[in-house]
Amino acid sequence: MAYGGDFGGGGGYGGPREMHKAVCADCKQECEVPFKPREDRPVYCRTCFAKRKGGG
Repeated sequence: MAYGGDFGGGGGYGGPREMHKAVCADCKQECEVPFKPREDRPVYCRTCFAKRKGGG
């Protein structure tokens, strides 16, 4: 038996993602995210997310 780094057999990877419209909590620009936004969690556009993740 061989164990690889593949988790779950790729269910959905490589296919088109369903994108959802959202408004960035930081810059208030409309953006699209690959998950369904929730009201209790802030959503960030790609630019603001990168700033938050890398800038600290």
